[in-house]
Amino acid sequence: MAYIGKTPTIGNFQVCDAISVVNNQAAYTMQVGGVNVSPESANHMLVSLNGILQAPTSSFTVSGSTITFASNLVTGDVINFIHILGSVLDLGVPSDGTVTAAKLGANSVTAAKLNNDIISGTTALTSEPADTDEFLVSDAGTLKRIDYSLIKGGGITEADQWRLTTNFNGDASPIASNLERVDTGGQGLLGTGMSESSGIFTFPSTGIWLVKFVHNYFINGDNWYNQARIAVTTNNSSYTTVAQSNNFADNASVSVYISTYCESIIDVQNTTNVKVRFEVSIEDNNATTDGDNNVNKTYFTFIRLGDT
Repeated sequence: MAYIGKTPTIGNFQVCDAISVVNNQAAYTMQVGGVNVSPESANHMLVSLNGILQAPTSSFTVSGSTITFASNLVTGDVINFIHILGSVLDLGVPSDGTVTAAKLGANSVTAAKLNNDIISGTTALTSEPADTDEFLVSDAGTLKRIDYSLIKGGGITEADQWRLTTNFNGDASPIASNLERVDTGGQGLLGTGMSESSGIFTFPSTGIWLVKFVHNYFINGDNWYNQARIAVTTNNSSYTTVAQSNNFADNASVSVYISTYCESIIDVQNTTNVKVRFEVSIEDNNATTDGDNNVNKTYFTFIRLGDT
Protein backbone atom coordinates (compact mmCIF):
# COMPACT_ATOMS: atom_id res chain seq x y z
CA MET A 1 0.00 0.00 0.00
CA ALA A 2 1.34 3.46 -0.88
CA TYR A 3 1.31 6.29 1.65
CA ILE A 4 0.62 10.02 1.15
CA GLY A 5 3.25 11.81 3.13
CA LYS A 6 5.71 10.24 5.56
CA THR A 7 5.71 6.46 6.01
CA PRO A 8 4.35 5.42 9.45
CA THR A 9 6.78 4.90 12.31
CA ILE A 10 7.69 1.24 12.77
CA GLY A 11 8.75 -0.57 15.92
CA ASN A 12 11.33 -0.12 18.70
CA PHE A 13 8.75 1.09 21.29
CA GLN A 14 10.39 1.78 24.65
CA VAL A 15 9.30 2.89 28.13
CA CYS A 16 11.90 4.98 29.89
CA ASP A 17 13.14 4.27 33.38
CA ALA A 18 11.36 6.14 36.22
CA ILE A 19 12.65 9.69 36.72
CA SER A 20 12.66 11.42 40.12
CA VAL A 21 11.75 15.10 40.01
CA VAL A 22 14.36 17.55 41.28
CA ASN A 23 12.97 20.79 42.74
CA ASN A 24 13.30 23.71 40.30
CA GLN A 25 14.84 21.53 37.55
CA ALA A 26 13.42 21.35 34.01
CA ALA A 27 15.94 19.07 32.19
CA TYR A 28 16.19 15.30 32.79
CA THR A 29 18.11 12.42 31.18
CA MET A 30 16.09 9.62 29.60
CA GLN A 31 17.32 6.03 29.99
CA VAL A 32 16.07 2.53 29.25
CA GLY A 33 17.66 -0.15 31.38
CA GLY A 34 20.21 2.37 32.64
CA VAL A 35 21.35 3.27 29.12
CA ASN A 36 20.75 6.71 27.62
CA VAL A 37 18.19 6.78 24.79
CA SER A 38 17.59 9.45 22.17
CA PRO A 39 14.13 9.73 20.55
CA GLU A 40 13.97 10.83 16.93
CA SER A 41 11.97 13.93 17.99
CA ALA A 42 9.49 15.17 20.61
CA ASN A 43 6.71 14.05 18.27
CA HIS A 44 7.83 10.47 18.74
CA MET A 45 7.05 10.50 22.47
CA LEU A 46 4.17 10.19 24.93
CA VAL A 47 4.94 12.06 28.14
CA SER A 48 2.68 12.11 31.22
CA LEU A 49 3.29 14.73 33.92
CA ASN A 50 1.06 14.68 37.01
CA GLY A 51 -1.33 12.38 35.11
CA ILE A 52 -1.70 14.74 32.13
CA LEU A 53 -0.29 14.00 28.65
CA GLN A 54 2.05 16.80 27.60
CA ALA A 55 2.03 18.50 24.23
CA PRO A 56 5.29 17.92 22.32
CA THR A 57 7.46 20.96 21.52
CA SER A 58 5.23 23.34 23.54
CA SER A 59 5.22 21.48 26.87
CA PHE A 60 8.60 19.80 26.41
CA THR A 61 11.45 19.52 23.95
CA VAL A 62 14.16 16.90 23.44
CA SER A 63 17.83 17.12 22.55
CA GLY A 64 19.64 13.81 22.32
CA SER A 65 18.79 11.91 25.51
CA THR A 66 17.67 15.06 27.42
CA ILE A 67 14.02 16.03 27.87
CA THR A 68 13.39 19.65 28.94
CA PHE A 69 10.01 20.72 30.25
CA ALA A 70 8.63 24.19 29.44
CA SER A 71 8.98 25.19 33.10
CA ASN A 72 10.92 23.96 36.08
CA LEU A 73 9.35 21.10 37.98
CA VAL A 74 8.97 21.34 41.71
CA THR A 75 8.76 18.98 44.61
CA GLY A 76 5.50 17.05 44.38
CA ASP A 77 5.43 16.92 40.58
CA VAL A 78 5.44 13.37 39.17
CA ILE A 79 6.70 12.23 35.77
CA ASN A 80 4.31 9.31 35.34
CA PHE A 81 5.92 7.85 32.19
CA ILE A 82 7.87 8.69 29.09
CA HIS A 83 6.98 6.37 26.23
CA ILE A 84 9.19 6.52 23.12
CA LEU A 85 7.23 5.54 20.03
CA GLY A 86 10.23 4.56 17.92
CA SER A 87 12.18 5.80 14.95
CA VAL A 88 11.11 5.61 11.33
CA LEU A 89 11.99 2.16 9.90
CA ASP A 90 13.87 1.23 13.11
CA LEU A 91 12.72 -2.28 13.97
CA GLY A 92 14.83 -2.42 17.10
CA VAL A 93 16.56 -5.59 18.34
CA PRO A 94 14.77 -8.84 17.37
CA SER A 95 13.82 -11.14 20.21
CA ASP A 96 15.90 -14.29 20.73
CA GLY A 97 15.05 -17.07 18.31
CA THR A 98 12.91 -14.91 16.03
CA VAL A 99 15.32 -14.58 13.08
CA THR A 100 14.98 -17.65 10.87
CA ALA A 101 17.04 -18.76 7.88
CA ALA A 102 14.22 -17.61 5.59
CA LYS A 103 14.66 -14.05 6.90
CA LEU A 104 18.31 -13.89 5.79
CA GLY A 105 18.95 -12.45 2.36
CA ALA A 106 20.99 -14.29 -0.24
CA ASN A 107 24.75 -13.83 0.31
CA SER A 108 24.08 -11.95 3.56
CA VAL A 109 26.53 -14.09 5.57
CA THR A 110 29.85 -12.83 4.23
CA ALA A 111 33.42 -13.80 5.10
CA ALA A 112 33.72 -10.54 7.01
CA LYS A 113 30.65 -11.45 9.09
CA LEU A 114 32.06 -14.89 9.82
CA ASN A 115 35.34 -13.26 10.76
CA ASN A 116 33.88 -10.62 13.08
CA ASP A 117 30.61 -12.01 14.39
CA ILE A 118 31.20 -15.69 15.21
CA ILE A 119 31.59 -16.12 18.95
CA SER A 120 33.58 -18.95 20.57
CA GLY A 121 32.54 -19.21 24.21
CA THR A 122 32.85 -15.61 25.40
CA THR A 123 35.68 -14.60 23.07
CA ALA A 124 35.01 -13.15 19.61
CA LEU A 125 36.87 -14.71 16.70
CA THR A 126 39.03 -11.72 15.76
CA SER A 127 40.84 -13.00 12.68
CA GLU A 128 40.01 -15.33 9.83
CA PRO A 129 42.17 -18.37 9.00
CA ALA A 130 45.62 -17.33 7.86
CA ASP A 131 45.48 -19.11 4.51
CA THR A 132 43.79 -21.91 2.61
CA ASP A 133 45.63 -24.54 4.70
CA GLU A 134 43.46 -23.69 7.72
CA PHE A 135 39.79 -24.29 8.42
CA LEU A 136 37.40 -23.88 11.36
CA VAL A 137 35.83 -26.68 13.39
CA SER A 138 33.62 -26.70 16.47
CA ASP A 139 35.00 -28.71 19.40
CA ALA A 140 32.52 -29.01 22.29
CA GLY A 141 31.10 -25.59 21.46
CA THR A 142 34.50 -23.94 21.05
CA LEU A 143 35.51 -22.73 17.60
CA LYS A 144 39.05 -23.78 16.69
CA ARG A 145 41.37 -23.34 13.76
CA ILE A 146 42.88 -26.55 12.32
CA ASP A 147 45.97 -26.59 10.15
CA TYR A 148 45.14 -28.84 7.19
CA SER A 149 48.80 -29.87 6.91
CA LEU A 150 48.39 -31.79 10.19
CA ILE A 151 45.78 -34.15 8.76
CA LYS A 152 46.43 -34.34 5.02
CA GLY A 153 47.90 -37.64 3.91
CA GLY A 154 46.39 -39.39 6.93
CA GLY A 155 48.52 -37.35 9.32
CA ILE A 156 51.83 -38.54 7.82
CA THR A 157 54.40 -35.75 7.89
CA GLU A 158 57.60 -37.76 7.35
CA ALA A 159 58.43 -40.48 4.79
CA ASP A 160 61.99 -41.35 3.77
CA GLN A 161 63.91 -44.15 2.03
CA TRP A 162 67.60 -45.04 1.96
CA ARG A 163 69.40 -47.78 0.04
CA LEU A 164 72.67 -49.64 -0.28
CA THR A 165 74.54 -48.46 -3.39
CA THR A 166 77.27 -51.15 -3.67
CA ASN A 167 77.46 -54.93 -3.15
CA PHE A 168 79.35 -56.42 -0.21
CA ASN A 169 80.09 -59.96 0.98
CA GLY A 170 79.59 -61.52 4.42
CA ASP A 171 78.22 -60.09 7.65
CA ALA A 172 77.57 -56.48 8.57
CA SER A 173 76.56 -55.26 12.03
CA PRO A 174 75.53 -52.68 11.03
CA ILE A 175 75.52 -51.96 7.31
CA ALA A 176 77.72 -48.91 7.72
CA SER A 177 78.85 -47.60 4.32
CA ASN A 178 77.74 -46.95 0.75
CA LEU A 179 74.32 -45.68 1.85
CA GLU A 180 72.27 -42.95 0.20
CA ARG A 181 68.80 -41.45 0.29
CA VAL A 182 66.89 -42.64 -2.79
CA ASP A 183 67.29 -40.07 -5.55
CA THR A 184 66.29 -41.69 -8.84
CA GLY A 185 63.79 -39.73 -10.93
CA GLY A 186 60.27 -40.21 -9.56
CA GLN A 187 61.43 -40.99 -6.03
CA GLY A 188 60.92 -38.46 -3.28
CA LEU A 189 61.03 -37.38 0.35
CA LEU A 190 58.31 -36.10 2.69
CA GLY A 191 59.42 -33.86 5.55
CA THR A 192 62.94 -33.45 6.92
CA GLY A 193 64.04 -37.05 6.54
CA MET A 194 66.46 -39.26 8.44
CA SER A 195 70.13 -38.52 9.04
CA GLU A 196 72.78 -41.24 8.90
CA SER A 197 76.32 -41.68 10.24
CA SER A 198 78.28 -44.96 9.91
CA GLY A 199 75.05 -46.90 9.53
CA ILE A 200 73.31 -45.31 12.54
CA PHE A 201 70.06 -43.61 11.58
CA THR A 202 68.72 -40.67 13.62
CA PHE A 203 65.06 -39.66 13.53
CA PRO A 204 64.23 -36.02 12.72
CA SER A 205 61.39 -35.85 15.25
CA THR A 206 59.72 -37.81 18.00
CA GLY A 207 56.70 -39.95 17.18
CA ILE A 208 55.55 -43.43 16.29
CA TRP A 209 57.62 -44.57 13.29
CA LEU A 210 57.22 -47.54 10.94
CA VAL A 211 60.66 -48.87 9.94
CA LYS A 212 61.08 -51.44 7.14
CA PHE A 213 64.15 -53.38 5.99
CA VAL A 214 64.37 -55.24 2.66
CA HIS A 215 67.55 -57.30 2.16
CA ASN A 216 68.38 -58.79 -1.23
CA TYR A 217 71.38 -61.11 -1.69
CA PHE A 218 72.62 -63.82 -4.03
CA ILE A 219 74.68 -67.04 -3.67
CA ASN A 220 76.53 -69.43 -5.99
CA GLY A 221 75.54 -72.87 -4.68
CA ASP A 222 75.77 -74.76 -1.35
CA ASN A 223 73.61 -74.45 1.79
CA TRP A 224 73.66 -70.83 2.91
CA TYR A 225 71.77 -69.27 5.75
CA ASN A 226 70.86 -65.58 5.88
CA GLN A 227 69.45 -63.35 8.63
CA ALA A 228 68.40 -59.66 8.37
CA ARG A 229 67.72 -57.61 11.51
CA ILE A 230 66.48 -54.20 12.67
CA ALA A 231 68.19 -53.13 15.89
CA VAL A 232 67.19 -50.20 18.10
CA THR A 233 68.84 -48.30 20.93
CA THR A 234 66.89 -46.29 23.49
CA ASN A 235 69.99 -44.99 25.31
CA ASN A 236 72.22 -44.13 22.31
CA SER A 237 74.49 -47.01 23.31
CA SER A 238 73.31 -50.61 23.51
CA TYR A 239 71.23 -52.07 20.64
CA THR A 240 68.44 -54.65 20.79
CA THR A 241 67.04 -56.62 17.86
CA VAL A 242 63.36 -55.70 17.40
CA ALA A 243 62.67 -57.33 14.01
CA GLN A 244 64.28 -60.27 12.21
CA SER A 245 63.85 -62.32 9.05
CA ASN A 246 65.57 -65.57 8.09
CA ASN A 247 66.16 -67.41 4.84
CA PHE A 248 67.95 -70.60 3.83
CA ALA A 249 69.19 -71.94 0.49
CA ASP A 250 69.21 -75.76 0.45
CA ASN A 251 71.85 -77.42 -1.78
CA ALA A 252 71.72 -74.64 -4.34
CA SER A 253 73.69 -75.83 -7.34
CA VAL A 254 73.25 -72.63 -9.30
CA SER A 255 73.23 -68.93 -8.51
CA VAL A 256 70.20 -68.02 -6.40
CA TYR A 257 68.75 -64.58 -5.61
CA ILE A 258 66.95 -64.34 -2.27
CA SER A 259 65.03 -61.54 -0.57
CA THR A 260 64.20 -61.18 3.13
CA TYR A 261 62.02 -58.59 4.77
CA CYS A 262 61.28 -57.36 8.31
CA GLU A 263 59.68 -54.31 9.89
CA SER A 264 58.87 -52.81 13.27
CA ILE A 265 57.01 -49.86 14.79
CA ILE A 266 59.43 -47.73 16.80
CA ASP A 267 58.36 -45.39 19.63
CA VAL A 268 60.75 -42.46 19.31
CA GLN A 269 60.34 -40.54 22.56
CA ASN A 270 63.75 -38.89 22.35
CA THR A 271 65.64 -38.29 19.10
CA THR A 272 69.00 -38.17 20.90
CA ASN A 273 68.66 -41.58 22.53
CA VAL A 274 66.41 -43.58 20.18
CA LYS A 275 68.19 -44.62 16.98
CA VAL A 276 68.08 -47.54 14.57
CA ARG A 277 70.52 -49.61 12.51
CA PHE A 278 70.33 -52.54 10.08
CA GLU A 279 72.33 -55.77 10.33
CA VAL A 280 72.87 -58.93 8.24
CA SER A 281 74.41 -62.28 9.09
CA ILE A 282 75.33 -64.67 6.27
CA GLU A 283 76.69 -68.20 6.77
CA ASP A 284 79.27 -67.99 3.98
CA ASN A 285 81.32 -64.91 3.15
CA ASN A 286 80.87 -65.68 -0.53
CA ALA A 287 77.20 -64.67 -0.28
CA THR A 288 76.73 -61.16 -1.62
CA THR A 289 74.35 -58.47 -0.35
CA ASP A 290 72.93 -56.73 -3.40
CA GLY A 291 73.23 -52.94 -3.71
CA ASP A 292 72.55 -50.45 -6.50
CA ASN A 293 72.70 -46.64 -6.72
CA ASN A 294 69.78 -46.47 -9.19
CA VAL A 295 67.34 -49.14 -7.95
CA ASN A 296 66.07 -50.13 -4.50
CA LYS A 297 67.49 -53.60 -3.88
CA THR A 298 68.68 -53.56 -0.27
CA TYR A 299 66.86 -50.59 1.24
CA PHE A 300 65.27 -49.06 4.35
CA THR A 301 61.94 -47.22 4.70
CA PHE A 302 60.99 -44.77 7.48
CA ILE A 303 57.41 -43.46 7.89
CA ARG A 304 56.22 -41.32 10.81
CA LEU A 305 52.68 -42.50 11.63
CA GLY A 306 51.79 -40.02 14.36
CA ASP A 307 52.65 -38.56 17.74
CA THR A 308 54.20 -40.67 20.47
